[in-house]
Amino acid sequence: MHHGSRITAVGHYQPAGILTNEELAGMVDTSDEWIRSRVGIVSRRIAGPDEPVDELAGHAAAKALAAAGATPADVDMVVVATSTAIDRSPNTAARVAARLGIPGPAALDLNVVCAGFTHALATADHAVRAGSSSRALVIGADKMSEVTDWSDRTTCVLVGDGAGAAVVEACAPGEEAGIGPVLWGSVPEMGNAVRIEGTPPRFAQEGQSVYRWATTKLPAIARRACERSGLTPADLAAVVLHQANLRIIEPLAAKIGAVNAVVARDVVESGNTSAASIPLALSKLVERGEITTGDPVLLFGFGGNLSYAGQVVRCP
Repeated sequence: MHHGSRITAVGHYQPAGILTNEELAGMVDTSDEWIRSRVGIVSRRIAGPDEPVDELAGHAAAKALAAAGATPADVDMVVVATSTAIDRSPNTAARVAARLGIPGPAALDLNVVCAGFTHALATADHAVRAGSSSRALVIGADKMSEVTDWSDRTTCVLVGDGAGAAVVEACAPGEEAGIGPVLWGSVPEMGNAVRIEGTPPRFAQEGQSVYRWATTKLPAIARRACERSGLTPADLAAVVLHQANLRIIEPLAAKIGAVNAVVARDVVESGNTSAASIPLALSKLVERGEITTGDPVLLFGFGGNLSYAGQVVRCP
């Protein structure tokens, strides 16, 4: 008899280096006013050349483990959502396991770009439900600065680096599942709207296509993710969308109809951190006490491929 899973703790990490809009205005033809009005970002964190993505991931994971009161030996699965790992082997999950001293976990990387964390969370939940994991570490980590063309003013103003992590554990018998059923899918024929391609790889996107898709097609999908947990949008205490752009987050949140929910706006201080954005924003809401244990929170990732995945989780 296998049970559902729940998030028992979260943690996040951002590198120390801050890049302001004023500094960007000295690099490309843009301005603080233009960036704030078009994408809502004020500053972002940029990792140094000696801070690889697995280091960002390891810091966030260590914080989540400490918050869960768990040790590395308690973890039997590490899933890292990332699309910016430079090396293919060892993968990021194996490097995180080595950094933290986790003995013998299933270690897998998952690349669904900006929807990566919600896909990884569902994957861990399914592993627990199937009985193949009892405690998983789920991490979203990206170093977007490494795949950015810093001379392209349409994309370089968006990106930031960071990581967020969650500890996922099996529920006790009779305990209500703390991670709801995932609603996931993609629009492969529109896959070229968000790209990280080439050698060296570079991030590019068709901003208008992504904006139209996010604001017109995704609200109904996000509402269906709520329904899968037996809730209405009005029941939600918080909505944590992929932190792509404030001009996407605000209309999308409004169209979901989550009238009583705190809407995460971490993009303002963190930029678009791809797979890191949802766990980063969730961890900050928890840390600041804006949501409390047991609160229903919609997590909804979307972006590259064009993929999406969402589920309602109970706040740890």
